[in-house]
Amino acid sequence: MQTILGANGQIATELAKQLARYYTTEITLVSRHPKRVNDTDCLVTADLMDPKQTADAVAGSSIVYLTAGLPMNTAMWQAQWPIIMRNVIDACKLHQAKLVFFDNTYMYPQTDEVLTESTVFSPFGQKGKVRGAITTMLLQEIAADKIEAMICRAPEFYGPGKTQSITNATIFENIKMGKKPKVFLRDDKLRTLIFTPDASRAMALLGNTNDAYNQTWHLPCDDQRLTYKQFIALISDVYRKAIPYTVLAKWLLNIVALFDKNAKETLELLPRYQVDNLFDSSKFKKRFPKFEVTRYRAGIEQIKNEK
Repeated sequence: MQTILGANGQIATELAKQLARYYTTEITLVSRHPKRVNDTDCLVTADLMDPKQTADAVAGSSIVYLTAGLPMNTAMWQAQWPIIMRNVIDACKLHQAKLVFFDNTYMYPQTDEVLTESTVFSPFGQKGKVRGAITTMLLQEIAADKIEAMICRAPEFYGPGKTQSITNATIFENIKMGKKPKVFLRDDKLRTLIFTPDASRAMALLGNTNDAYNQTWHLPCDDQRLTYKQFIALISDVYRKAIPYTVLAKWLLNIVALFDKNAKETLELLPRYQVDNLFDSSKFKKRFPKFEVTRYRAGIEQIKNEK
């Protein structure tokens, strides 16, 4: 049996589809309010902050995917993420299950250096420090040979369905509502974006590849890195209409953050929008040369055509 912890988000939903299609129909979806993705899914209600509930949810699993997310709230991240990671690690150790952790890039330096799996953690901001700490916790367990696990890391998302990301919120959601897309700080810096179905498809492949464990993997992205200016121009071409947009200056975002809690929570992420974001996924592509990465145009067309 393969189990997804934190099963309501877009990554988990796509992951459940991929697992059922190619690997197994014995899938357990775990969250506080789990919803079936495939007809054969088993649903388990559990709070990952509770060690017993977490252990009970993992029981009987051969592979466990941790795809849980928390709201953009620094205090909540500091209070809950270390407990969640500890509970999941302990549950997998107890039941001798492999662990696949879906991770982000917050712990990386927010500079224009090329980011690889060996990039040294240098977090900017409290959320980055939390992510660095919980990832290090798992890496230490792997190094001590106490758990068989892997880290699957993804950069900024874009994608269909319930994809939650700055790019989706500020660009695609605004287009749907007939509003101008918004871009943070600059539109002339290269971005590395990952299409959410690709991230899930790659994670399912890695999780079911025995020799992929006890490593960190950058999930595959389109090598055609674009600036937001180029990205929105491509969106305009796909949508067959000119799409004007607004670049939000740092001073304006700082003012908005005084009155908007959500905007305040994103301030520590701003440095990554001032420089090129170069996320390298060549390790994955070399190991899985037949994996087809969705090109930006195809990804945008899927978003445009979804109902």
